[in-house]
Order: sequence, then C-alpha cells, then structure tokens
Amino acid sequence: MQAEIIRLKKEKGICILAHAYQSHDIWEIADYIGDSFGLSQKAASAKEDTVIMCGVRFMAETVKILSPQKRVILSNSVAGCPMAEQIDAAQLRALKKEFPGYKTVAYINTTAELKTECDVCVTSSSAVKIIKAIDTDKILFIPDCNLGNWVKQQVPEKNFKFIAGGCPTHLRMTVNDVENARREHPNAALLVHPECKPEVTALADFVGSTTEIMSFAKKDDKHSEFIIGTENSIVQHLQLEAPNKRFFPLSKLCVCLNMKATTLGDVLECVTGVGGEVINLEEDQRIKAKHCIDEMLRLG
Repeated sequence: MQAEIIRLKKEKGICILAHAYQSHDIWEIADYIGDSFGLSQKAASAKEDTVIMCGVRFMAETVKILSPQKRVILSNSVAGCPMAEQIDAAQLRALKKEFPGYKTVAYINTTAELKTECDVCVTSSSAVKIIKAIDTDKILFIPDCNLGNWVKQQVPEKNFKFIAGGCPTHLRMTVNDVENARREHPNAALLVHPECKPEVTALADFVGSTTEIMSFAKKDDKHSEFIIGTENSIVQHLQLEAPNKRFFPLSKLCVCLNMKATTLGDVLECVTGVGGEVINLEEDQRIKAKHCIDEMLRLG
C-alpha cells in the first residue's frame, strides 16, 4: 500500500501532509510532517497542485486559506476537532460585544469561519511572542482556556478573557497521572503540551508544542527517559527516532480519536481519486480568515 501511494503521488503530482499525531505508517509516505500551521506553510511552497491533509478538518481549511489555487483534500471527512468547534461565529460576535476594546486572539485550532471574526491567530509555539507584540493589554483568547492560561503566566502584564474551551484529549491527563508516572519512572523528564490542565503543566519539566516536545526529547543530553504528556502517537515516533532513549505515555487515555480516524487505506483512496473530501471555501470567507494569519506573521 505504501509503495502504491508513493508511486501514485509522484505520478499525479500530489503533496501529502501528515500531522504529528498520525500513525507511523502514514508518516512514512508523507512529504511533510509537523504541526498544523507549519504544514500549511509547507503546502503553500510545495510545487504540487494537489495536497492531501492527513489530519483534521481545520488543518485542511488552513491549507486552503494559504493555497487557494490548490486542490486540498481532507483524507478522512469525519476527522474533525472538538476544540475547533466549541464556539461558532455568532457566539464569538456576542463575546466581542461583551468585551469591547479587547483584541480577539484565535488559536490556530479554530474553523475558517471563526477566524473571520478574529484579529490575530497564534500557534502553541508562537502564542507568547505574538501576544507580547500585540498593541493592547486586553486579550480575548479563544477557544482553549488552558493554553490561554499558560500564555497568561508568561505575559502577566496583559488582561485576558477566556471561554470554557479546550482539547478533550489533553484534558484527560491529571495530576494523579503525573504522580503515578513519576513513581514508575523517577529518572524521566516530564514533557507536556500547554493544552493540558494548568495543574499538570505546573508539574512539567518542559512545556511546549508537539514539535517542540519532540525536538527537546531528541536533543536533551541530561535525560535518557521521558514521560510524554501529549497524544500517545508521539511516544512511538520518538522511540523510532531516538532508539537510545526511552519514552513513556503520561496517560494511556491521551489518544485523539479524530486523528486516529485516518488510515493508510484512506490515503490510498485519496491518491487513486476515489476517497477523501475536497475542501472548498468561499473567497470572501477565505480572505477574511487569512487576515488573522497574516497578522500573526506580521507580529513575528
């Protein structure tokens, strides 16, 4: 299956993107692997006219926002993101009226529709830098209050308003999980994603995006064991990429079912032309959604 996918993608001029939470068999046939926004940038600079996103819907939308001329395919149409769908544009407009004078900051994990109502976008790795650079001290941060709270700790001089949103997968990890993992692996460093609960990130040795967690684990020469506090596929990827080190999941429950919806068979159907969902955006919506991404890039 992998050989046929690789043959067809070369023959048809298809670029395959795989989010870090995809399984390793999908990693092996991808042209680019990484976090969602980084993948959309790679797609924009790729020579291919067709892009397959092995991830979730908002990621495919972001690819389309940056590459309107390209044919963008979501590899599995049921792969959504609960966090991205926790608030809609009408609800956000009501919040903006409730908090006049606040800059609306959208985590990249939001729908294209929601981005049209926002002033600036952020990723988990850029959020602190971007919010420090915003020319106001009033921030309405959506949708993840856990990431927002973590940013607030780094930028205490600004006033934040949050909604009760977050990633259901990362929310499954608890302080009890940390205590159990520390007891089982006393020499391991704890690396967690800022989408985790504040009481979990407070106990971590390192907090960062998925890409940052992987980079830290591979480069760190002080530890040979790591407890991974993000989607459990990262444990396997790190074991394969750094076989001289050991990696353990913080919780066996930290599995994103939406990411796991995509299979190698789905990708094969996409490259053969019988599967996947083509992502289309109205041009007015795309332009409005792109504004907050452009503002993120302008701010650094």
